[in-house]
Amino acid sequence: MTSNLTRNLVTSIGLLRIDHVGVAVPDLDEAIDFYQRTFGMTCVHVEENEEQGVREAMMQVGPTREGGCVQLLAALRPDSAIAKFLDRSGPGVQQVAYTVADIDATCAALAERGVRLLYEAPKTGTAHSRINFVHPKDAGGVLVELVEPAKSS
Repeated sequence: MTSNLTRNLVTSIGLLRIDHVGVAVPDLDEAIDFYQRTFGMTCVHVEENEEQGVREAMMQVGPTREGGCVQLLAALRPDSAIAKFLDRSGPGVQQVAYTVADIDATCAALAERGVRLLYEAPKTGTAHSRINFVHPKDAGGVLVELVEPAKSS
């Protein structure tokens, strides 16, 4: 049985749900086609993120975004993190992302727990979201992305 203290620690950083799983791919258009044909996923968003050096697509799992997404990531340039990942590991799962309520509060809570973040301050992610990453060495070898969705206007 989970104690109240453990339950409070888990919820206090503001994780809301799994947002997406990021998959590094060599060719974004081919990957979109594969995920649509093979798994029946719907491409709901495509963009280029110059700051991150990626061209990306969000593939919706199920009839709504509540089913989560698979984010396909292709390199825009050879010095991007995705290009380096592909060179080192080949195509495959690159990160797991969680939706958070308040990325600043989540990052502060994690830093208090001794967890290293890749960025000093959140950066711009997909669809104008705010993102940061937990260092894989502090997350059991998994690159964890924290995503605060853009506020609706």
